[in-house]
Amino acid sequence: MTGELMSNWPMWASLLTVTVTIIFYVLDRWSMEAVSLGVIVAFLVIFSLPGAVGVDNEPITSVDLLAGFGNPALITIMALLVVGQGLFQTGAIEGPTKALVGLYGKRPVITLLSTFFAVFAISAFTNNTPVVVMFLPVMSAIAMRMKTSTSRLMMPLSFVSILAGMTTLIGTSTNLLAADALRRIDGIRLDFFEQTSMGLMLAAVGLAYIALTARILLPDRGNFTDEIVPSGKQFVAQFEVTPGHFLLGKKPIAGMFPDLKDMTVRMIQRGERAILPPFEDVELMNGDLVIVAATRKALTDLLASRPGMLQQLWNGGAATESVDEDVPALSLVEAVIAPGSRMAGRTVELIGFRRLTSAVVLGIQRRSRMIRAKLGQIRLEAGDTLLLCGPTEAFQGLRNSRDLILLEWSQSEIPMTAYGYAARIIAVGMVLLAALGITTILIASVLAAMAMLLFRCLNVRQASRALDLRIFLVIGAALTMGTALEQTGAATLIAGLVVDAASPYGPLAVLSAVFLCVAILTNILSNAAAAVLFAPIALEAAHATDAAPLPFILAVIYASNCSFASPVAYQTNMLVMAPGHYKFSDFVKFGGPLMLVIWAAFTFLAPWRFDL
Repeated sequence: MTGELMSNWPMWASLLTVTVTIIFYVLDRWSMEAVSLGVIVAFLVIFSLPGAVGVDNEPITSVDLLAGFGNPALITIMALLVVGQGLFQTGAIEGPTKALVGLYGKRPVITLLSTFFAVFAISAFTNNTPVVVMFLPVMSAIAMRMKTSTSRLMMPLSFVSILAGMTTLIGTSTNLLAADALRRIDGIRLDFFEQTSMGLMLAAVGLAYIALTARILLPDRGNFTDEIVPSGKQFVAQFEVTPGHFLLGKKPIAGMFPDLKDMTVRMIQRGERAILPPFEDVELMNGDLVIVAATRKALTDLLASRPGMLQQLWNGGAATESVDEDVPALSLVEAVIAPGSRMAGRTVELIGFRRLTSAVVLGIQRRSRMIRAKLGQIRLEAGDTLLLCGPTEAFQGLRNSRDLILLEWSQSEIPMTAYGYAARIIAVGMVLLAALGITTILIASVLAAMAMLLFRCLNVRQASRALDLRIFLVIGAALTMGTALEQTGAATLIAGLVVDAASPYGPLAVLSAVFLCVAILTNILSNAAAAVLFAPIALEAAHATDAAPLPFILAVIYASNCSFASPVAYQTNMLVMAPGHYKFSDFVKFGGPLMLVIWAAFTFLAPWRFDL
């Protein structure tokens, strides 16, 4: 016995390493990146030792263990993150989001249910990862209107898309893998809607669980939405009318300038002459300075929709219709003039703000006082809030300034909404290419990510920032663990023990045990690995108990889609982890019971559905 244990020591070492890793993930005392890197190093060390071989006595090399970092699923996720960043940077989802959010005010319950229904319906027939990417900003906007944390909606978004994958043959690639095993072993082809009836029932049970327990089991973590997007604060800003400027030749209508949406024009400076409201027969001319009062959002929307204004703002000169390549990605941040600041009593022009800070003053806000003056001639006072525009590096040097108090939480990049249509077309094209089977989701997502760069929906730096190191390491580590468990025979051992233990209690007990084992392992391995591993074992169990093979292969399909109890179990869980402010333990707390509920529902419904 001791000799057998010693000969199989790589298998036991793999099981122990995976168990310890899961415990570390759940305890959440160390960062997921550190734990993921640790388990990768552990397996590299284990399989570098003499005698560390797989079940076929072939060595498990570092190439095998690190192959996950080149896995198509991981590359797909990285590409989709870039596509999502492009949609965010261009504000491409802003139109549909505004429509849904606007409807929310009239019919909040119907709007929320319609959104989840759309996610479910689309995910049943397409890869659900891009669907979740598309709906992330919609859920964020709805959460803001609900005045609740995004943590209450992001995990349900992922879980609804996963439940939809149970309902059709093409719902996930996992379904196709299990169906192929049935065809190869028993010569039976699974119909497109063979799994739909039971899948819809299980999905209904899962949706009911989400609806009833989300408010109880999901965390309520603040997302600082109200702070990051100030609502009523008014800044004084100015625009210089230059040749080619969108305001050149414009006239007011009823005293307002329609092109300056949500802004109040306080003064027009024409040479030495100041033109004050009401504005009647005024036509804006070259050289005019238009002084306005506007919220930060109104200023951001204007700059985002007109890239030429960013060109003018950063480099000076005339406004153009596009942004040069050398113009950096610009952000907005607020800073308060500190008490005793050397800037107090001096104007922006005298300070030479651009020379000192590498940022420009876009607007000034002073409480309880209306300012009518050129921006550069306003004398600053302690307590004034400056709206600064510049690259991210410019603000890093202001963190230790004694003259300015930098409100770092207010920093946000200016989205380039002028490229929103291109971003929408790219994203929709990606979904269609994958959904119609023209190409794989891998190729479609990589093409879409490259198109986002080529059509300048985002720059290289923004794209690289979207490549989250945590996601990369966590998924790579999960694939490394899966490789070790499969090649050492640890996964097969677990499956065989479960089936052998349940066999004396009849086909239903074996079927239920197979479901539970696959459901647990799909949250440790990838769902594809769990399905491929258990499909032949489940069919062998069906033959041993003289049962029909169809219920067993469907049990593998449904169970492998129960990727609820771990963020590493499925791509969509990783996608919602950051915007939902989740910890690893949140998935265990909310998704673990859901996995058990689906298992119990399957065990209860199987005798009726399959006549067992």
